[in-house]
Amino acid sequence: MSTRRATIADVAREARVSPSTASVVFSGKTPVSDATRRRVLDAAEALGYTGPDPRAASLRRGRSGIVGVVFEEHLGRTFQDPVKILMMDGLTAGVAAQGAGLLLLRDHTDADGEPTLMSAPLDAAVLVGCSGHLRESLAAVRGRGIPVVVVEGDAGEGVPRIDLDNREAQARALRHLAGLGHEHVAIVTLPPRAGWRRGWLADDDTIDIDVTRDRLDGARDVYPDAAAYAAAASSIDEGLLAGRAVLADSAVRPTAIAVQSDLLAAGVIRAAEEAGLRVPEDLSVTGFDGIVVDGLAPYELTTLVQPAVDKGRAAGLAVAAMLAGEEAASILFTCVFREGNTTARAR
Repeated sequence: MSTRRATIADVAREARVSPSTASVVFSGKTPVSDATRRRVLDAAEALGYTGPDPRAASLRRGRSGIVGVVFEEHLGRTFQDPVKILMMDGLTAGVAAQGAGLLLLRDHTDADGEPTLMSAPLDAAVLVGCSGHLRESLAAVRGRGIPVVVVEGDAGEGVPRIDLDNREAQARALRHLAGLGHEHVAIVTLPPRAGWRRGWLADDDTIDIDVTRDRLDGARDVYPDAAAYAAAASSIDEGLLAGRAVLADSAVRPTAIAVQSDLLAAGVIRAAEEAGLRVPEDLSVTGFDGIVVDGLAPYELTTLVQPAVDKGRAAGLAVAAMLAGEEAASILFTCVFREGNTTARAR
């Protein structure tokens, strides 16, 4: 008995249509009638044909169909961050027209055989941030002729950037606090670099991550002497630990805390409640991102709303343009300030 795999030509003969008609039923690139589609699908089922071989399509295009998305943090944390999930939704939509899929990568790995930015068969790469190990390997990646797009980071001249106005947006939140009369303000930041354990930032601490640095600079444009505590990740649990540290000494407690993510801000609010403080009567809290944080009610964060889906889609469209041999422009998105019920006039 023959074990030959059925082909699209076999399906076409069985369905009594041309091979090109049978092909577009599976590709979806050209409309066909419902009756024709049904006839082709029935013929495919009868022959055990499950669709075109993706390896053959890749050979015809001369591409792998893979866009690498490179993160500087542990990938498990990526899927705990609503902002990154929204951004990935947009990125997926942006590359969809290329028939490409996403491969999530770390900027480095110690595991033998695990795909990396240097070894994976990529058509293009999207770097989420660009510091540390990523900058070290970027030149080699570009030397392979792989198009690169950076989301909220600086990979140097010639690499399209999809950015947020992080500095100005954060300054807007701090000006809001200043307008409410707050003089003693503290800052809770995102991690300043990979491997950060959490703790107070000293003036000489290195900040490799652009988002953290830009938002801290924006806060200190308004409050240049504000102390900053850096969390180890963007999470409610990390915000709780940071809030406990910032609020530990009742003699020098701030009247407001500006936080670099909404998840961290939710944790800071929990720490305030633990300390017997009322938000916003005793402590004002601002966040950044504009996401829905489960369990935060009755609080509605005063925050900066970023267009996370649009940011991802723009990165995907930049990749698509570069794969088509076109230039991709850098884009700067603007955050929107949204006042909630977590800030009030200083007492």
